[in-house]
Amino acid sequence: MFKFDFPVFDADNHLYETADAFTRHLPERHRNLFRFVEIKGRKKLVVRDTITEFIPNPTFDVVARPGAHMAFYSGDNPDGKTLRELTGKPIRPLAAFREPAPRLALLDEQGIAKTLMFPTLASLIEERLRDDPYLTQVAIRAFNEWLYDEWKYDYEGRIFATPIVNPCVLDEGIAELDRVVERGARAVLMRPGPVGGLRGLRSPFLPDFDPFWARVRESGIVVALHASDSGFQEYVNTWEGSEGSEYVAFRPKTFPEVIDGGRVIHDTFASAVCHGMLTRFPEVKLLSVENGGSWVGPLLHDLDRAYKKMPQEFPEHPRDIFTRNVWVNPFWEDSTLGLVDLVGVDRVCFGSDYPHPEGLADPLSWREELGGLPEASTKKIMSDNLFDLMGLSPAA
Repeated sequence: MFKFDFPVFDADNHLYETADAFTRHLPERHRNLFRFVEIKGRKKLVVRDTITEFIPNPTFDVVARPGAHMAFYSGDNPDGKTLRELTGKPIRPLAAFREPAPRLALLDEQGIAKTLMFPTLASLIEERLRDDPYLTQVAIRAFNEWLYDEWKYDYEGRIFATPIVNPCVLDEGIAELDRVVERGARAVLMRPGPVGGLRGLRSPFLPDFDPFWARVRESGIVVALHASDSGFQEYVNTWEGSEGSEYVAFRPKTFPEVIDGGRVIHDTFASAVCHGMLTRFPEVKLLSVENGGSWVGPLLHDLDRAYKKMPQEFPEHPRDIFTRNVWVNPFWEDSTLGLVDLVGVDRVCFGSDYPHPEGLADPLSWREELGGLPEASTKKIMSDNLFDLMGLSPAA
């Protein structure tokens, strides 16, 4: 196990929700919005009246071993094994996967000082309710209440759970942002992609949403754009003729694997720059988590090309906007050194995705992916950058 002489800050840890995570705080009139049903001896989650397969085992009674899919995601799968075959025998979730006090003890064992803590199942909420923005807000608030019950938003100054925010209903989105900030949230989770509305989908970075971003700026909170079910499956369905087909985690297919390549996060940040939010609010801090880093080069190329064609449309160079406002957590299997060359070492953050199977079994083994990077740069990526972004002192 790796050891460091500086406090490591992990940008990407995960919890596994309890069965009542979505329902404990739902208003009575929405009590059937989420519920479990049993099918052939297995519990499945129903959202409104539709069974979702988004997570094969939504109760997390058993889970895949941390790091079980490392061979797949590193491209080391010469025998062509499926994810199920690579997963092997599932395990019972540790208490540390569901509770903050045991998680602190585990962080000590792993040599991690602080971490951002993201949910797992909650990323299904917004896509499955995108046609009803008011119901989306009800579900988000109920989940955030559960998250505060179980984890708080700042646990012992070391675990920073990330409540969800969504400005699809502007006043409600601002109210929820204010609520979680008042309760101590230091980072919030926003789904990459457009937000739902009564008139369809649109970018959250359009001027209509400026009051929300004004509050983000005033609070100084970090907005983490963590990989989610962002609706990309709908685009895939138009190619595959599978209308209504649902995105299911851990069931990769060749076509989406080839065409995605960071499409959603690329377009999300293109909107944040081109629709002007990051110029109107240059103090806003956006952190890309678990979206990889391979999309950054194509995005910067596309922004450069657009600027050369129509510089009059940009009040400042779009590359400068990106490198001022955006921090990136690459996949462990990415070329981190290439990303450093693109955006600078100050904008790259370590994240292990523990305890998910596609993450690292030993979080600090991420150091192996940094090759010959100088120790000072390693310290920035695995410690200083996230401390600075979060406004925290390594000595605390």
